[in-house]
Amino acid sequence: MRSILDLQRDELRGLVGLFADIDETISTRGKIQPEAFEALWRLHRAGVKVVPVTGRAAGWCDHIARFWPVDAVVGENGGFYFFHDGKKLHRRFLYSEEERAGFRRRLGQVRERIASEVRGCGIASDQLYREYDLAVDFCEDVAPLPRDQVLRIVDIFHEAGARARVSSIHVNGWYGDFDKLSSSLLCARELLGVDLEQNPRAFGFCGDSPNDEPMFAFFPLSFGVANITPFLDLIERKPAFVTTKESGEGFVEVVDRILVARALRD
Repeated sequence: MRSILDLQRDELRGLVGLFADIDETISTRGKIQPEAFEALWRLHRAGVKVVPVTGRAAGWCDHIARFWPVDAVVGENGGFYFFHDGKKLHRRFLYSEEERAGFRRRLGQVRERIASEVRGCGIASDQLYREYDLAVDFCEDVAPLPRDQVLRIVDIFHEAGARARVSSIHVNGWYGDFDKLSSSLLCARELLGVDLEQNPRAFGFCGDSPNDEPMFAFFPLSFGVANITPFLDLIERKPAFVTTKESGEGFVEVVDRILVARALRD
């Protein structure tokens, strides 16, 4: 990883958009600070495409697509993207309602096993609003679990044939062939008219945790906010750059660099 201080303006030439995780990337200790939210607005006003890519629930993403200054939002680790066209909300699910219901039934059995084997974990408070996944809380509304217990949750999902990813607060498990990267590429191609497989430098990505690894691996302009450090041993493909500050302040660092480069280019 390189420090963001070493990022050259020419490296940002051609960048037209930014994907970004939300929890502890845009937010800081569970809150979005004014500077971070204003950074989203600054990108929007500058004409930079902005797409949050999150493990959060469909219910959250409905709100984000409607009320945030974003072009779309990819949710539940890639199960869908939502966008608002100025008149109405559009939902692009990768699987049908019937298929999603089947996934949730299968996850119900996994939920029982996790609850019995991993004491002290909880089910995420936004589980009611999820379409695809089971989110197991290991530090948001419960006392922080030891690392080995978090990894045991991942193992249980895998033993049940599900995918699983560790975020800064949850272990998310799901059935279905998708992740943050695959649906981000789909959103860019279908909605924004950008083929990122042909031009991966057209977008950057900013994140903070192991579930962001597919994004770090794909994007040459990938940024980890400084609080990624405790998770680096769980991430094989690390971000290209790391910020000097944590969470939302680190996100603002990334935005500042993008906008300075854009102003000089224009």
